[in-house]
Amino acid sequence: MPHSSDDSTSIRIQGVSKRFGGHLAIGGLDLEIPRGSLCGLLGPNGAGKSTTIRMIMSIIHPDEGSLEVLGGSALAAKDRIGYLPEERGLYRKMRVGEFLRYIGRLKGLPGREAARRSGEWLERLELPGVLAKRCEELSKGMQQKVQFAAAVMHEPELLILDEPFSGLDPVNVRTLTRALESIHATGTTVLFSTHLMNQAEALCDRIVLFDRGRKILDEPLASIRARFDPRTIVAEPIERGQDPAPLRGLDGVETVTPAGDAFELRLSSEATPASVLAAAAAAMPLASASLRRVSLEDVFIDLVGERPEAIEQAQLAKAGAP
Repeated sequence: MPHSSDDSTSIRIQGVSKRFGGHLAIGGLDLEIPRGSLCGLLGPNGAGKSTTIRMIMSIIHPDEGSLEVLGGSALAAKDRIGYLPEERGLYRKMRVGEFLRYIGRLKGLPGREAARRSGEWLERLELPGVLAKRCEELSKGMQQKVQFAAAVMHEPELLILDEPFSGLDPVNVRTLTRALESIHATGTTVLFSTHLMNQAEALCDRIVLFDRGRKILDEPLASIRARFDPRTIVAEPIERGQDPAPLRGLDGVETVTPAGDAFELRLSSEATPASVLAAAAAAMPLASASLRRVSLEDVFIDLVGERPEAIEQAQLAKAGAP
């Protein structure tokens, strides 16, 4: 089970910068990851997410600033941390069961317990019957799930995953998502990087957004949604080609704009969404009407501006592109 501590912070980063030659990968980063949180590091490819994780794990070291992981360094706390790197790698000639038992023993598990947990995690990750197979015989998605099992089987206090969903099909994404949710429910702190913003929205309680080596957002997801609330109702009439005039006359509606077969109603600051929803339904027969929730794509574009490459990256992320 996760270890207990009076410290409310699992990771503390202060004034960290990292350069590779003339390229600033991370500049002046301050970041605290609360203990017990499920936090996503988001941003386009090359924004600095993996560099940050590698510094947290003491794989590379910052040029400036300081990092503290579980009260010290990641090396000192290595048996309390689970880590899935972006670069996948297994001992390809080893059999899956042998590999997992070996990793379990490295993390301090007795041999019998390592074997028990290996079988348990393979079942949870929907990999029955692979214990005796060589790692090289598995598909890439199966290999990735075996590595995930290796990262979590010792029940770490802190779990760090670099692009854990990259390259997985939707079925395996769902399997891994359920596993992450169950691990987090035990109190484990989970930090993962992704460029798939929709995946982070579905999982995280905290979001850290990077752009070109800088942190541009660091808040609980609920706070982000409240701060960037679009105050927009999407109303779809039962019949196509409806005149939007009845909706434009509603109290609390500032503008009405077409959005495919629906209309988007922008609300005034004093309007109550529930009352406008009721009034819209009374004004016109509607197939559906709902309050539009801000997406992280919208937030990202709002924060970085209308840079074409930023918009393209955000749209790819929303679409789930690799």
